[in-house]
Amino acid sequence: MSHKQGLAQRRQELVERSAAQRAALLAAAAPIVSKAAAVDRVVSYVRRYPVLSSFAVGAVALAGPRRLLDLGSRAVTLYMLLRR
Repeated sequence: MSHKQGLAQRRQELVERSAAQRAALLAAAAPIVSKAAAVDRVVSYVRRYPVLSSFAVGAVALAGPRRLLDLGSRAVTLYMLLRR
């Protein structure tokens, strides 16, 4: 085997190994990517509607998260009843 053939074979092995590592990395990062996409949607919404986001934060600060959760669960229940 000549030197050029040895280098070509070594290169091919490295390319195959690199492709396998890349695929394994993408498979391992899939859950992180989906969570990052959700965070990105929230951040883009806040950037698009800063006044609405400020009102939401103010409501949580004034009413308290527990009270808002109670009101939200009642609203969802009412919505489900009216939707029928």
